[in-house]
Amino acid sequence: MKQILIGLAATTFLSSPVAAQMLDLEKEELTLGFIKLTDMAPLAVAYEQGYFLDEGLFVTLEAQANWKVLLDGVIDGTLDGAHMLAGQPLAATIGYGTEAHIITPFSMDLNGNGITVSNEVWEMMKPNIPENADGLPQHPISAEALAPVVESFNAKGEAFKMGMVFPVSTHNYELRYWLAAGGLNPGFYSDGDATGQIDADVLLSVTPPPQMPSTLEAGTIHGYCVGEPWNQQAVFKGIGVPVITDYEIWKNNPEKVFGITAEFAEENPNTTLALTKALIRAAIWLDENDNANREEAVEILARPEYVGADPEVIANSMTGTFEYEKGDVRDVPDFNVFFRYNATYPYYSDAIWYLTQMRRWGQIPEAKDDQWYFDTAERVYRPDIYLQAARMLVDEGMAPEDGFPWDTDGFKEPTPAEDIIDGLAYDGRDPTGYLESLEIGLKDGQTVNGAGVEG
Repeated sequence: MKQILIGLAATTFLSSPVAAQMLDLEKEELTLGFIKLTDMAPLAVAYEQGYFLDEGLFVTLEAQANWKVLLDGVIDGTLDGAHMLAGQPLAATIGYGTEAHIITPFSMDLNGNGITVSNEVWEMMKPNIPENADGLPQHPISAEALAPVVESFNAKGEAFKMGMVFPVSTHNYELRYWLAAGGLNPGFYSDGDATGQIDADVLLSVTPPPQMPSTLEAGTIHGYCVGEPWNQQAVFKGIGVPVITDYEIWKNNPEKVFGITAEFAEENPNTTLALTKALIRAAIWLDENDNANREEAVEILARPEYVGADPEVIANSMTGTFEYEKGDVRDVPDFNVFFRYNATYPYYSDAIWYLTQMRRWGQIPEAKDDQWYFDTAERVYRPDIYLQAARMLVDEGMAPEDGFPWDTDGFKEPTPAEDIIDGLAYDGRDPTGYLESLEIGLKDGQTVNGAGVEG
């Protein structure tokens, strides 16, 4: 599905309330890819609000069938850049799957995902979940409540299956994190086994995001982890119950990124800056004035060329609430964050967390020293480009001076134990120590083969 830019660019630019500092662009006509999820919003907003045009960019936004097709399009040049899973640029750069040097100058959002189970599984889980003072399930819900359900399925000779969107997706790692925190092994990858199901208590497999609800309804899977609006869609259809959001798994966790090839950035440095400027402006618009623009954002995203879901389904999470069981609507003002908390800054520590999860589950087959994690993060995440774009916006009066972490070394302060579901703090400066602290997962010296974990 294409959204093609037409009309008089000059007229649109001159009527803009602010005037961008026009860069000498190496490439003006761009095609950018996305998957139909609400967190593609910065791309849609940058297009619809004219921010791309303000930078002299003529952009086509093109929905992609799945994450592999999207990545292949960026690598082969069919797409100039794309809304990406944060793990994709990292995995491609280290050669896990398709090898290519992909970078990100812009993180697209924080939070935004959930884990949903079928109605049958939910009814089996409920006796294991304490209630709050209102008689509603007490959140966050631990995967410990799911463990007896999995045992029940296994006792009947039936595998317990859950869907996630891609092997290097945040959704895969968040689902694995939640399961492992509750004592359930989500399985390991090895060089000869890309299923990730070695030694697994719960079998995880790939399902494209828009197909999650129908796959759940068909009984092919018993639950899934996905971004919005596909958890809320299960509630509206009456086929499933979201049991936890990723905000509850890891408060203000990083989510998608905007990815381009290193070659594109090297050959088109001004175009890369212009893209980053437009996306930063879109993120500011999405969060400004306490999310005052979210209703308009919902109307944009609901269009078929973008997400194409019913507005009320998208609004259920985009406007500061989240519905668990039907009628159990709770305030979650930070379910989707696009600019607050330096959401758009590409932190090295975010990249390192993804790399630790790749190692934890065997996608990185052998232990690496801390310096390898630091060096890999710096190859892929480009805060230098981001801050250059941000400085231009501040100088042009389009962004607030205090909206950016000018003095950071690229690492967030450690995430405290109370903000993570398993009660273990995360410090991106100590990836090896962090991996050793996780009860389930590969440790230093361990590898995986077809028979299981060795060492």
